[in-house]
Amino acid sequence: MQFNQGTDYAFRVIMHLAGLPEGVIANSQTIAEEQNIPAGFLQKVMRALTKGEVIKSYRGTDGGFALAKSAVEISLLDIITVMEGPIDLQRCLKDHDACNRQCANQCPVHAALAVIQSNFIQSLAKVNFAEMINK
Repeated sequence: MQFNQGTDYAFRVIMHLAGLPEGVIANSQTIAEEQNIPAGFLQKVMRALTKGEVIKSYRGTDGGFALAKSAVEISLLDIITVMEGPIDLQRCLKDHDACNRQCANQCPVHAALAVIQSNFIQSLAKVNFAEMINK
């Protein structure tokens, strides 16, 4: 499993915004330049983050972007979910009927992956951007 480039850019955006004083709005040109993100790709990332209610968009000459909630409330899991969708290591973890052997409840691989996925999700949820920005 590997996160896509958009998710990496989204991490950079949130780190950038989390590092600003509260109430400061950053314009997309500054974010693109300082985070080395192509402007066209940044627009796509910003739309996804805005739609996911992680950032707010402000229009006008003094417009730009800011976090929609405090950095302590935004986890790695939040960004991954917005950019990639839910984490599903194996189809049968999401849909038991996806197993063509119909044995998801008895399958040792299913059981092991379910634990790994749960631990992975919990670990991602524990890491917030306020902690990372303060390191």
